Amino acid sequence: MYHNSSQKKFWTFENEECLEKLRFQSNQKFRAKVRGSGKELKGLDESSFLNPFEEDVLFRHYERRLLEFCANFKPVMPKSVVGTAAMYFRRFYLHNSVMEYHPRIIMLTCAYLACKVDEFNVSSSQFVGNLPETAAGQEKALEQILEYELLLIQQLNFHLVVHNPYRPLEGFLIDLKTRYTTLENPEMLRKTADDFLNRATMTDAGLLCSPSQIALTAVLNSASRAGITMESYLAECLGLKDDKETLCKMIDLMRRIKNLLKKYELPNSDEVNMYKQKLERIHAEFVNTIPTGNTGPSFMEIMPSPQSLAAETFKAMHHHCRS
Repeated sequence: MYHNSSQKKFWTFENEECLEKLRFQSNQKFRAKVRGSGKELKGLDESSFLNPFEEDVLFRHYERRLLEFCANFKPVMPKSVVGTAAMYFRRFYLHNSVMEYHPRIIMLTCAYLACKVDEFNVSSSQFVGNLPETAAGQEKALEQILEYELLLIQQLNFHLVVHNPYRPLEGFLIDLKTRYTTLENPEMLRKTADDFLNRATMTDAGLLCSPSQIALTAVLNSASRAGITMESYLAECLGLKDDKETLCKMIDLMRRIKNLLKKYELPNSDEVNMYKQKLERIHAEFVNTIPTGNTGPSFMEIMPSPQSLAAETFKAMHHHCRS
């Protein structure tokens, strides 16, 4: 259950400012690593780095690529797997910079791990077979995914179970059918509510609110767009008629969730291309030239041995239903 989960305890934050602070710190941490590497790098100055805004543009670009990859995946990828992959991606870059770990491979690793954790049984060859690459290119991609998989699990703090809003949405639709007879056909709300959840995936809603709060907002937003008022559902069926304080808090939270979706902007293609060039230069000039002291795919702090990390990983995944 969400209320006893690692998601609520470790990955649900108080406000957007907390998230912005973490991302800023990740940006600064990478800069400090480069400066403290002890190696003279050509053309190193502040303009060489991506600033937080530029990182965000690239993050949104690769997040959309991740979702497109999942949408076109064969066999059809369940919504829960897509939601889990997107949340892994968002959590990873709370504490890491795109300058240190390239999102092109991290996004695929997130999708690959989500398939495993949510028990969507596809083989590794099936997975990379969805990439528009040659056989050699697919083999190389799989090598990179497997190389980054343990790193991803570690950076997620072994909290691998993600509670998505799709199941609560089904619960609300069933509840509307059985207890809210005022609404003749609750199924008419499904498509717009599904679209709302898909859009919410590309925001920080899942890092700020519970899955049921997001799902309820999707239902009420869908009803509102259809010209249906459902205030009585909140008051009567959800037992908030005599709890004005909780009702007001819930309405305020739903307003915040809708604002997150309203604020979302598609990444500008010209900006994406410009920042991509900058990112490739960073990886070529900074990341790949700094001695690491380990064999990881990027320079990082000392990690546990592969054997101990693999043992921890197995233990975490074996008990993931408790998270």
